[in-house]
Amino acid sequence: MSSGNPATGPIPAEQIDVRTVEIGDWRDVILARVRAAIQAEDPDVQEEWKWRGVPVWCHEGMLWTGETYKAAVKLTFAKGAAFPDPSGLFNARLDGNVRCAIDFHEGEELDGETFAARIRAAVTLNQAKPATRRRGSGSATTT
Repeated sequence: MSSGNPATGPIPAEQIDVRTVEIGDWRDVILARVRAAIQAEDPDVQEEWKWRGVPVWCHEGMLWTGETYKAAVKLTFAKGAAFPDPSGLFNARLDGNVRCAIDFHEGEELDGETFAARIRAAVTLNQAKPATRRRGSGSATTT
């Protein structure tokens, strides 16, 4: 494993590689599965390392973060409240106006198809460009 560029520090993907094995229990397995699903569904995803050790996945803006806690792996979707969740995959931070999260607990399985749909929805949402606002009435007059 290389140490990255000395001017910029370690490479985020390498830091995430280490994170997915360093805890040594079920949380590593879940984080590795989530990461693999993200990379498989969105090969253009960019990995970042922020806030003293939080893996972050981006594609034209932040998509989600992956945090490990004692009792859960929390995957927080940056704009999760912006799209429907008919399958009820989101189970945490449901009262947020912007973010929603999925808490994975020991022994739980990742619903691959439903999760893949959330990945696609998050990428599509980030790729959608807001309409350009026009100033004034939008009509021009000539004299």
